[in-house]
Amino acid sequence: MDREKNTGGEILFDIRCVTHTFETEDGRKFDALCDVSAQIRKGSFTAIIGTNGSGKSTLARHLNALMLPTSGEIYVEGMKTSDMEHLWDIRQKVGMVFQNPDNQLVAAVVEEDVAFGPENIGVPPEEIRERVNSALERVGMTEYRSRSPSMLSGGQKQRIAIAGVLAMQPDCIVLDEPTAMLDPKGRKEVMDTIHDLNRKEGITIVLITHFMEEAVTADQVLVVDRSRLQMEGTPREVFSQVERLKEMGLDVPVQADLANGLRENGFSLPEECMTDEELEKALWPYVSKM
Repeated sequence: MDREKNTGGEILFDIRCVTHTFETEDGRKFDALCDVSAQIRKGSFTAIIGTNGSGKSTLARHLNALMLPTSGEIYVEGMKTSDMEHLWDIRQKVGMVFQNPDNQLVAAVVEEDVAFGPENIGVPPEEIRERVNSALERVGMTEYRSRSPSMLSGGQKQRIAIAGVLAMQPDCIVLDEPTAMLDPKGRKEVMDTIHDLNRKEGITIVLITHFMEEAVTADQVLVVDRSRLQMEGTPREVFSQVERLKEMGLDVPVQADLANGLRENGFSLPEECMTDEELEKALWPYVSKM
């Protein structure tokens, strides 16, 4: 049975007025993030959306101290990411999965790849075997343990990458556009895995995505545009603001877009039509009169 969602619990990430400034080779400076503040709670599923170059991936890399703020602060369970004494503890708590799984797979055999991280931190061999077995089972890839990653589909490779992170026993997984290079079948495999880890195990998920149908399944959505956090709220709160999202160059869920178009043509529909069922219910009074 799915665990009860606990989106009002303890704060995992406390992002305070974060700015990240890059400098080009010719000395020009630009802000990839500008004065971003937000909180992400333990056990939640947060989606971060934005167009290419908006700053969403830069924000993701700050969450486990792969990047550090130029100004401002990020705390992970009270540990400041810029304090080097906490770096190891933060990276133990927060695992990262990137867009291209080939860049994250390092071994010639699946089970060896999943074991790579624990081996490098000196986990005893028996415990490594237990962690590998558990991680592969949790992502549904046990039967592929003796295969070469090169023989797997894109979705399967990404699930192995997730297993490698799980073997490190994190509290949170940050996934930076993990489905961007996958076909629909692979995308579904990865998203089903992510949701299972969140709902059944309570692992905090932070998903960076440009697929709105993925973001709509989250507990919380952060919208980053031109380096700033422009919107945040539940999927219903965010995706009901169709015109504002379109002004930022973002797509919206098909149902929300259709409902917005119908309202513009005189239909009296609720602002928060997010699913096929809700749209059908809202349209039924009109259909029944035809």
